[in-house]
Formats: sequence, C-alpha cells, structure tokens
Amino acid sequence: MKIYNTLTRTKQEFVPINEGKVGIYVCGPTVYDYIHIGNARPMIVFDTLRRYLIYKGYDVNYVSNFTDVDDKIIKRALEEGVPSKEISERFIAEAKKDMKDLNVMEANTHPKATEEIPDMIEMIKVLIEKGHAYEVNGTVYFRTRSFPEYGKLSKKNIDELEAGHRDEKHALKVSGEDEKEDFLDFVLWKPKKEGEPSWPSPWGDGRPGWHLECSVMSKKYIGDIIDIHAGGEDLIFPHHENEIAQSEAANDVEFARYWMHNGFVKIDGEKMSKSLGNFFTIRDIGEKYPLQVIRFFILSAHYRSPLNFSDQLVESAKASLERILTAVNRLEDVLQSAIDRELTEDEKKILNGLDEFQNKFDEAMEDDLNTADAISAIFELVKYTNSNISSDSAKSLAEAGLGLIRKLCDVLGIITEVKKEKLDSEIEALIEERQAARKAKDFARADEIRDQLAAEGIILEDTREGVKWKRA
Repeated sequence: MKIYNTLTRTKQEFVPINEGKVGIYVCGPTVYDYIHIGNARPMIVFDTLRRYLIYKGYDVNYVSNFTDVDDKIIKRALEEGVPSKEISERFIAEAKKDMKDLNVMEANTHPKATEEIPDMIEMIKVLIEKGHAYEVNGTVYFRTRSFPEYGKLSKKNIDELEAGHRDEKHALKVSGEDEKEDFLDFVLWKPKKEGEPSWPSPWGDGRPGWHLECSVMSKKYIGDIIDIHAGGEDLIFPHHENEIAQSEAANDVEFARYWMHNGFVKIDGEKMSKSLGNFFTIRDIGEKYPLQVIRFFILSAHYRSPLNFSDQLVESAKASLERILTAVNRLEDVLQSAIDRELTEDEKKILNGLDEFQNKFDEAMEDDLNTADAISAIFELVKYTNSNISSDSAKSLAEAGLGLIRKLCDVLGIITEVKKEKLDSEIEALIEERQAARKAKDFARADEIRDQLAAEGIILEDTREGVKWKRA
C-alpha cells in the first residue's frame, strides 16, 4: 500500500514497524459541543483506513483521544454553571453516539487527557532535565530552538515564523506578558486560574498544554514510535509540529513514520463557521439525511481533497448509495428462487470475472486510500451482477456476487443490511389475523402478533371503530 506522507510530501510504500501489526493514532475532538461535519471527516476517513488494513490481515491498534480539558470546555461549563467534567462527559457520550450512527468502529482505546496527567508531568520532567523545557512562574515552556528539526512537518522556517510575528512579539513585551525566552516557545504546563480544573505538579497546580496530551497518550497506548499519525490538515501546524518536537526531544526516537491529513470541509463553497450560519452538527444533518448517506458522501471524494458539502451533492450521493442497496436487495430476492446446482461453463466464467472488481477495489485503496475509485469499482461490480446474475442463475453464483458487494462495502463501512419496512397490506393482514385469533380466544397468538408488530415499529390502538395502527 502507498500512503501520501505529509512529512516527505511524497507517496511512500507503507511498511509497518512490526510485521503484521499497525499502530494508528488519530487526534480526536475537543468535547465541548456536538461533533460537526468537519470532525466527522477524519473519523470516517481513518476508520476506513483501519477497516482496509484489517481486511488485508493486519492487527491494528487504533487509538483516538478525547480532549476533555480545554478553554472551550471551561467556558461552556462556566456559562452553564456546572463542573467542566460534566460538559466533557456529556459530549463524549454524544460523540460516541454520533460515531456509532456513522458506523465508525470504537477505537481500541479512547484515552481522555484528564486521565493521563501523571504521565504528562513525567514527560515534562524529562524535557526539563534534557534542557528542552524551562519553568517561569508556574508555566513550563518548550524551548523550540533546542529542537533543530522544528518545522520539518509543516515545512515552516523558524526565522520566517519569528519575522511573521514581530509585531505580536513587541506587543507582548510592552504589556509585560513576555515571560518566554523566545517568542516561538510553546506551553507544556499552564498554572491554575480561578474557577478552572487543575492538578498538582512540581511547578504548582495547573493543567497540561494541548500539544503535550497527544504525545503522552500515543506513547502510552502505542509506543515511542507510531506507524501512522493522522488528523485534519488544520492540525499540521502548530499541533502536530509541536507533538514531533516534544516527543522526539523526550524519547530520542522518530515520533511517527507516516503522517496522513485529510482536507477541509466547505459548506456550499464557503468555510464553515457559526457566524456565517453554515455550521452543521452531525445531529443537524441526521435530521435531514440517513448518516450512512453522509459516510458514503465523504468517501466519494479523495480524503486529501477539499470536500464541498451541499444539499445537491448529498442528494446525488444518496441516489448513488441507493443504486448499490437496490442491487443488494435484488440479489437477496434472486437467492430466494435460485437453484442449488452445479455451475455451467458460462457461469464459471462469470464467477471468475468477479475477481476483476475486487482487484480494482484493492488497487484503488492501495493507492493512498483512494475511496472514490474504490466506490467506482463497486458500481462496476453492481452493473456486472445486474447483467449476469438472475433468478435462473445457480445459487452459488448469486451468493458470490452478493457476498463480494457486501464485503467491499463493509471495508468502506457502508451497511448493506437494509431493514425492510413492512408493506401496509402485510400489516393489515396481520391485524386481521390478530382479530380472528382474539375471536377464537387464542389470546397467546393475538399477543404474539401485537409484539411482532411493535418490534417492527408498528403501534396498534384498539378503538370503538376497530383497530387503528401507525408507525412509531
């Protein structure tokens, strides 16, 4: 498999550190609100990477954190008059619900920053001992220039960074807030402020800096070196750049072999923002579209490309997904009448022809997770099965065609097991049967039918005019 590595700006052959095993770390959301479509893209993209690697036989250790201590969380907690932990726990639960609805697999570990504070303090101690960090009035800073390779991920030059912030640097000096040795140094530990959560440390009560959290959690749950570190492209600088600096300075080894970053999501061609009124949470979108359609829509574009979210494009994705699901339903019906017999010579050729579509799918995924081309391969497979498999086909051929569509869709996390809704006529027939059972005093059967309908979301109401029903 070839992966575009942000570190080298080239596609590279993926070779895991340990044969047959892959450690993936994906930066998760800061939990102060419901997740939005921008949060959902890396969740879906890198969940699909994980699924593909499992499909190829790798043992994948997938770690994705929750940032549960942050200025935004504290701000919301103060607004609501509740502890910040209540805010973070509420929105972790809500994020997990949305992830489940998007068919994102649970991570092997979902570490929370607040539960890893002791290890963060230990890493800061190591950095201070090695001369990479220093403390001023309870704040600990990373000494950026002590790491000669700073900027290697973002390709930013340290002198250019300093020149670009000259006015800001002067303003800090004038206000007396410039405690750092160097303007480019970043925070590892910040002292407690009134009303904020804090933890004891050798430098006083406080809390860790955001960049440090991921360095510590990835080390604990994967190891000093990560196979693949992933996230949105907005994290390249400064977050991922700072992670590299502090991790490699502390551990004296390479931090991550491959860096993968997904592109931005735009709404109708514009940047998403609350001020523009185009800010959509997954909950908002879920009221309008099935979330499987959103997953399919996100995977219809290459993960590194910008993604434009619009009703027109999502409707198009919905229609495309329905074509696949219709083909699955047709093959399920074919299986009901297909004969269990030996394959004819022509059917053997059709069966062998299925391999071509799996190979096309694999080639697309092997080429830097090209899910757009992988979906095209599934459409070709759908067309092939529609043309070559019918109720006259041997059962084993229909099973193979259906099995392959389902297998490839499952790699993309697309659910093909569609719950079929009962037709009105079927419901009416069961209600009539229930009425007849009650008349015959067969109350057990009558109750059984009521329970069966209830389980399928059909609510019965006995009225003077007879039995009325509605869908829940």
